[in-house]
Amino acid sequence: MGATFELLIQGGRVVFGDRVEQADIGIRDGVIAAIGKLPAEEAESVLRADGHVVVPGMIDVHVHFNEPGLEDWEGIPTGSAALAAGGCTAYFDMPLNGLPPTTTLAAVEQKKRLLAGRSNADYALWGGLVPGNLEELAPMAEAGVIGFKAFMSAAGGKQEGAFREVDDTELYRGMQEIARLGKILALHAESEAVIRALAADKARRGLSGPADYARTRPVYAELEAVRRALFFAEQTGCALHFVHISSPEAVREIGAAKRAGLDVTLETCPHYLTLTEEALEEIGPVAKCAPPLRTRKELEGLWQAIAQGEIDMISSDHSPCPPDWKASDDWFEIWGGIAAAQNSLELVLGEGHRVRGLELPLLCRLLSANPARRFGLAPRKGEIAVGADADVAVVEFAPYVLRREHLYDRHKQNVYIGKTMHCRVRQTVLRGKVVYDLRKGIVRPAEGRLLAPLPKGG
Repeated sequence: MGATFELLIQGGRVVFGDRVEQADIGIRDGVIAAIGKLPAEEAESVLRADGHVVVPGMIDVHVHFNEPGLEDWEGIPTGSAALAAGGCTAYFDMPLNGLPPTTTLAAVEQKKRLLAGRSNADYALWGGLVPGNLEELAPMAEAGVIGFKAFMSAAGGKQEGAFREVDDTELYRGMQEIARLGKILALHAESEAVIRALAADKARRGLSGPADYARTRPVYAELEAVRRALFFAEQTGCALHFVHISSPEAVREIGAAKRAGLDVTLETCPHYLTLTEEALEEIGPVAKCAPPLRTRKELEGLWQAIAQGEIDMISSDHSPCPPDWKASDDWFEIWGGIAAAQNSLELVLGEGHRVRGLELPLLCRLLSANPARRFGLAPRKGEIAVGADADVAVVEFAPYVLRREHLYDRHKQNVYIGKTMHCRVRQTVLRGKVVYDLRKGIVRPAEGRLLAPLPKGG
């Protein structure tokens, strides 16, 4: 008679949706088959998690892997390896920063082919809303994109054929169509008019340092764009997801719209929770992002919003580039993106739980359960429960210093190198198979699968 379980994760403190308790997890056919006190002799293989915490695998809804065309910026194999090493078992790849960007049915199918057999985690695809592609939205939705992404400010790509922002008319019409399709629109919400005017003023005065760049993207530029998008959503019925929200003011505005009945969610990112604008000077160009890093007051306000349940999820916005794109004295020319795909779960659990005392179930909802529910992946993804995919990470709450050699992404331009991390991923399990081990590294061939969403997230 064969073993009851293919893998048994034994002895860990398991983080469920509303509690943490000692339990074993029995896995069969890639799915959690039993939870409780389970005998080791019933398993083909046992993963000991004694003294450690077992959490749901992170679902990172915001990464840029830059394929096709710019795989030398990152690429699927290295980017997904970094995610797996950081306890992430599923991710959504953004439509920009590839050439071509994912703004047509043909580009969606091309990206599916590129991902097949090359990803170390499960994945879904964002389609893009750009000028002139309104008729492509329905075919992309039919092809299974998780939702659509648009920019309200310049998207940053300089290459021919790069992703472009939409104006108000294009945004409104796109939202009408996305509402008809029952999909979600993810928005980079910053006012291009404000940014352009402030940047022009800095240029006239010959100012191009890190503080000058930050001052051209103030909180009110984010807030104005958020308000405008919410008004359009009210008019069109389009479901919205605001990406990388950086200010408590915008969180409050989105929360008020949600309470008024709009279908809207928001994410913030680990860098807005762990770094302030001082990092622009102290760390340098690798800390440039858009929106920029904010003040200590705004950082603390975001943590308060997390504690009060006002933030829906946390995503990396992993936005890599070649080193020479970060090498300039002109901060308006430097690529605006932080590359830290591997660190999100460790930062959120370490800073949130160990430093600030927030409960692990709350933090894991932000990292896993809420993304799964919003984007139609629950109940198979996002929580540790019988019948769910066996996607988990074993986490040790012991400090270590992050070194460049720990990283799996391509260029390792990481703002956290040298930082003491308060916890560490020891193993990552994807659909019942260990894909990453702290001592061995990536231990399986790339077996990530395309995730099929429901027509609309919760």
